[in-house]
Amino acid sequence: MLDIVFLGTGSGIPTKKRNPAAIWMRYESDNEYVMLFDCGEGTQRQMMKARTNFMRISRIFITHWHADHWAGLIGLMQTMNLEGRKKLLYIYGPEAERFVSDILDLDYWGPRFRVIPKNVPFNGQKITEIVKEKDFSVLSTPVKHSVPSVAYCFKEKDSYNVDLKKAGKYGLKQSPLIGKLKREGKLRHNGKLVKLKDVARIKPGLKVVYSGDTMPCNTLTKISKDADLLIHDATFLEEKESRMHTGAKDAAETARKANVKKLVLTHFSRRYQDLRPIEKEAKKVFKNTVIAEDFMKLTLKR
Repeated sequence: MLDIVFLGTGSGIPTKKRNPAAIWMRYESDNEYVMLFDCGEGTQRQMMKARTNFMRISRIFITHWHADHWAGLIGLMQTMNLEGRKKLLYIYGPEAERFVSDILDLDYWGPRFRVIPKNVPFNGQKITEIVKEKDFSVLSTPVKHSVPSVAYCFKEKDSYNVDLKKAGKYGLKQSPLIGKLKREGKLRHNGKLVKLKDVARIKPGLKVVYSGDTMPCNTLTKISKDADLLIHDATFLEEKESRMHTGAKDAAETARKANVKKLVLTHFSRRYQDLRPIEKEAKKVFKNTVIAEDFMKLTLKR
């Protein structure tokens, strides 16, 4: 199960209704994993209002180093320190080592917990696995913005339901051997090689993509392929090449091309008091489009 809370859905300058970019995610399997994607100004206060526990965050993923996507890191880390945090905090992003080092230098002594920056590739077309856990991975790919920028993808591992009738043809029945087959993908039984794909039905894992700030680009379409959810920048009604932001219609076109199930638009310019035109424009291309609001919550299940 994956819980998602939109802590900030505005861009640039905060408004009374919208905080700058930040998305909180919690994934539960055998263990709990809490992650934060971007950390605009005031994010820790948004988490308090949303009753999400910032002390449980183990990883923070910054899409790029424009201040409305990272300025909340300073206060958040200070509060973690004052609250006695001990466990590691990983911060990912383009040139993360450079920027995190600068942020840590703003304090006399730095935090009492260890902060580990992880550089994320921001050139080329490649999709890179940057986190690998037992039940999920986090992937990244470069996108097209005015500074080095990346999109992130949370991908739960696929699972398999073994068809015991099919397995029975190989002499297999419900036993520890079925568990071994699931773990290893194949096994030899009664002199025959049994492959998991031949006796099981695949159950795709959850997939969520967050664009950060970007112009339309092939890398984002590729990483979003068949995603359950695409969270996409829609700063302006129309594409702004001078500012390298995607318009509502182009974001919807990416969702359509990538065959995603649901599109959530976020990161709106403060010039828009009424977001219905943005929603209407996107829905012309992709019907299952939602406009994000601060504190909006989504829960995804396999």
